[in-house]
Amino acid sequence: MENRRPLLLISNDDGYQAKGIRCLIDMVRRFGDIIVCAPDSGRSGASRAFSATTPLTLHCVEKSEGVEVWSCNGTPVDCVKMALSEIVPRRPDMVIGGINHGDNASVNAHYSGTMGVTMEGCMKYIPSVAFSLCDHRSDADFEPLRPYVERITCRVLADGLPRGVCLNVNFPLTECFKGVRVCRMAYGTWSHEVTRCHHPRGYDYWWMVGHYENDEPEADDTDNWALSHGYVAITPTTIDVTAHEFLDRMRKEFV
Repeated sequence: MENRRPLLLISNDDGYQAKGIRCLIDMVRRFGDIIVCAPDSGRSGASRAFSATTPLTLHCVEKSEGVEVWSCNGTPVDCVKMALSEIVPRRPDMVIGGINHGDNASVNAHYSGTMGVTMEGCMKYIPSVAFSLCDHRSDADFEPLRPYVERITCRVLADGLPRGVCLNVNFPLTECFKGVRVCRMAYGTWSHEVTRCHHPRGYDYWWMVGHYENDEPEADDTDNWALSHGYVAITPTTIDVTAHEFLDRMRKEFV
């Protein structure tokens, strides 16, 4: 029987040229063959969006030993769908999103294109992980993440993940990490999300910005707490959005 190397499918929402995805490729290439299919430019905040009315294009921009890099004009989810349909020679052993420039903890996970990549892989029942660093700078230093990315990737390749569960991994912006916390998603709220500006030509326009507030700052079992205290936060995330704890009450009232 042929002994094939694992196949890793990688995407992001910062674009295939971003430093984060390039560093990720370098960190995990020893674990298997890599196919990258990522947006041709930044798609931050794309979440789970896909292109229902826009034609999509694919371009192979790089080929080297064990690595192929493709760009797509669509969303991060488009990239995963296109890769699975048109590029990969077989079912990937793992889908990886990132490394994102900026954190995807708490409710940010719902907006994140990086998590969109990971959720799409999870919905295809492929073990999937998202990596994000709390640093938006284009030249962010990703090297301190290497041992953690390697360890998590190796573990998921060896043991898999439960059906319908993916991992949201966030790294704090600090010189050294205190360790790892496996934690839940914090409840948080974005406010002041729209800023009005006036154009010299006489019309108004708006920027989506906002201020994030941790709504449970004293809770020490959340991703926000872990990041603010210097820990790597790993949040097991499920694609099942059912409120299971509310099911019995609803059944009593409506059935």
